[in-house]
Amino acid sequence: MKGLISMDVISGIIHTMIGLATPFLYAAIGETFAQTSGVVNLGVDGIMLLSAFAAFYVTLVSGSLWLGLLAAAVVGLLMGLLMSLVSVTLKAEQGVSGIGLYMFGLGMSSLLFKILVGTVKTIDGFKPLPIPFLSDIPVAGKMLFRTNILVYCAFLLVPLAWWVLNKTTLGLKIKSVGQAPAAADSLGISVNGIRYLSVCIGSVLAGIAGASLSISLLNLFQDNLTAGQGFIAVALVYFGGWSPVGVLGGALLFSVVNSFQLWMQVLGAKIPSNIAVMLPYLLTIIALTISVNRARQPAALNKPFERGES
Repeated sequence: MKGLISMDVISGIIHTMIGLATPFLYAAIGETFAQTSGVVNLGVDGIMLLSAFAAFYVTLVSGSLWLGLLAAAVVGLLMGLLMSLVSVTLKAEQGVSGIGLYMFGLGMSSLLFKILVGTVKTIDGFKPLPIPFLSDIPVAGKMLFRTNILVYCAFLLVPLAWWVLNKTTLGLKIKSVGQAPAAADSLGISVNGIRYLSVCIGSVLAGIAGASLSISLLNLFQDNLTAGQGFIAVALVYFGGWSPVGVLGGALLFSVVNSFQLWMQVLGAKIPSNIAVMLPYLLTIIALTISVNRARQPAALNKPFERGES
């Protein structure tokens, strides 16, 4: 193992980790908005799948990556509106609604792929965009500042989301309807309106997460492209304590283990492939078991709001 580890390998592991963390950051920070308002959206993976296909197909047909990204965001928004209608307006059980949304996204993305594309094709995704001066820093420049625009935006989203949730009136409203919806309603805040908005924000970001896979990291689409990453993103919200900064820590932890196992396989380390692939998911289960603090979760999480109830 010693012979396999070098500065170049460590640099490669960190660079790969940054890329792998991207879809988790978009999806998990989006889900943080939804859960902070009191809505658990287990359909994140389905939204990612359908949006990933939309981004890939629109890019394949039009040749425009930005149109593909816009298509993914629009699909995410529509899926978010559907989730909000079922869970917020109709007050259906959120877990069941989310799983239904996931199954819809999984099935529809597979069907559309078979009808419209038929076989795995590749596209030219977003190119690396070196940041002047920073990309020339020895070692760190190569690891951190020579990637593409969607990766940079994913990491910039962390402080932006923290600021919105903690320093703005909108963030205060989102937190209030997640903690005490009846009190928020008594102050004239539209509980359902804020929950609609939060779920849709989360779903648009989940759509961009899907696009980051199909037109940024992998540059292709295939059945079940996400391989459950949407569910990991939901878990990262719990791991991160409903905080964007905590989500960042969880995404990096999961991604560095995933990056490490990928590099060890490439370098021919004597680790059984099945065990190597299992490691990131095993880590997630262990981390969730140890770290989740139920006292920090929004008090009204997963609870529909009925006016007049305390």
